[in-house]
Amino acid sequence: MIDIHMHTIYSDGDKTVEEILKMCEAKKLEYISITDHDTCKQYQDEAFQKNLFSGKIIKGSELHAVFQKRNIEILAYHVDTDMIDNWCQKYYSEEKLKEQQMICYQRLLDICDKHGIVYDESKIRKPKTASEYVERAIYEEVMTHKENHLVLGEFTQSFGIFFRKGLANPESSYFMNHVEFRPSYKEVIDIIHKAGGKAFLAHPFEYRIPDTMKFIEDLRKEAELDGIECFHPSSVDDDKKDILVAYAKENHLYISGGSDYHGTPKPDIEIGIGRGNLNISKEIIEEWV
Repeated sequence: MIDIHMHTIYSDGDKTVEEILKMCEAKKLEYISITDHDTCKQYQDEAFQKNLFSGKIIKGSELHAVFQKRNIEILAYHVDTDMIDNWCQKYYSEEKLKEQQMICYQRLLDICDKHGIVYDESKIRKPKTASEYVERAIYEEVMTHKENHLVLGEFTQSFGIFFRKGLANPESSYFMNHVEFRPSYKEVIDIIHKAGGKAFLAHPFEYRIPDTMKFIEDLRKEAELDGIECFHPSSVDDDKKDILVAYAKENHLYISGGSDYHGTPKPDIEIGIGRGNLNISKEIIEEWV
């Protein structure tokens, strides 16, 4: 079993690298990759010097990008970590992340006011790091007010739905326009290739786009993807995984997969098995690792 998509405290997860490595060892995973958002600093962590994990490690990252006015993510594997980190400073230095966090904080409060959503600003928890989504903290406070549930409708189901179908959706009145902070998909894929890595479109069905496969086709017409993340909690139902695998094979694209583990921020996701039914075989990545 493998898991090559997970996050630590170096981005928006809440577990240390040491904790993640121990959990992966306990699961007896054969391949892992810690793909923190917009950084490879996790690979400088001293935990890697302690021989905590006996399987194989693929150095990777999950980089934000923009395509068709949408916030998407590109998974980078087998990269020169120093080159990726140097490039990330252009968009995601500590100073820039704090500035973006403040802008997004006020922007979402303005959107809440526009929709008549009730909240107590004094009860919105402060993000622990500059890379944490401040939107999640606001959402948590908003959800404590029952009167908001009727206004938000399906957005009350999870922060993921609120984010993907609302905040990151250019067709929604909740759209926050994160894209102004993000590099283009072409630039992201280009730096991954320059860093000697392979670029995979992360969790296509997570974006909750009306026509996911057309979206992939459009992206591939303009950028050279190496693969697609076919195995992910967002694709295990309704034959979505099989659709992605078939598409990847037909178009000579590599396949990847992972739980997208974050710890407490996504409490229903477990390393290796996602929501209990992931169990990804190492065979899916043997062609390119």
